[in-house]
Amino acid sequence: MTPRVAMTIAGSDSGGGAGIEADLRTFTAHRVHGTVAITAVTAQNTVSVTAVAALEAEMVLAQIATVTEDIAVDAVKTGMLARPATIVAVGELAATGALGNLVVDPVLVSSTGHSLMEEGGAEAYRFALLPHAHVLTPNLRETAVLLGITVEELDSAAAMAEAGAALRQLGATWVVVKGGHLLEGGVTATLAPDVVVGPNGIVELPAVRVITRNDHGTGCSMSSAIAANLALGLETLSAIEHAKTFVHAGLVGASTWELGRGHGPIDHMGWGG
Repeated sequence: MTPRVAMTIAGSDSGGGAGIEADLRTFTAHRVHGTVAITAVTAQNTVSVTAVAALEAEMVLAQIATVTEDIAVDAVKTGMLARPATIVAVGELAATGALGNLVVDPVLVSSTGHSLMEEGGAEAYRFALLPHAHVLTPNLRETAVLLGITVEELDSAAAMAEAGAALRQLGATWVVVKGGHLLEGGVTATLAPDVVVGPNGIVELPAVRVITRNDHGTGCSMSSAIAANLALGLETLSAIEHAKTFVHAGLVGASTWELGRGHGPIDHMGWGG
């Protein structure tokens, strides 16, 4: 059978842990053909990001157009868009219906704390892209920035659900507020719940936290796994649940890996057994 197709609109991670590299491995693990529109090239490893070169929005749109005029794409995810102009351009394209099953991972800052977005990015997400997102997948830091609150206010599943509902008001059909960085009493929580807010209410997806430093690219992998499952025809909540399971298994599989001195990648391919 001809495989289903997904597209990632995101930046490249030279260390291979996140970005389009993680997205393509995720698509492959789901037996989905991956296509790409690269938004930026980064020089990074498991410890830091040392340089970022963002492409012009016109080049990003050219990649999308060239792929989609020839290949039917079943789902799309956005990751690092790097520039507000690119967010706006992708949002305008999404408004035409050209980016079906759109999963938006609003990447603003790397896991090592390096800014991956020019000034004005959060505002561009709010008015240009979120209204066209089928699924929005912010982590707690991104949720706080998008809503103009502090991350300390997101200290429970209930607070995450309230924030997800507020993000739905900005236009996203489904919101997955990811709790991988949840704190309890100022320390890392023992659980890592994700809270899904959708048309039919709120669903909490609990998971025991995997103790590992190899968690680079979890957000990219979650959003690309959702897109892959949507491309395969799963209903949205089921696609999100399967993606959560996939990322958790990836964390477990790579928990003892020693790829680099910092935050290494997760195990997308089941190499960890």
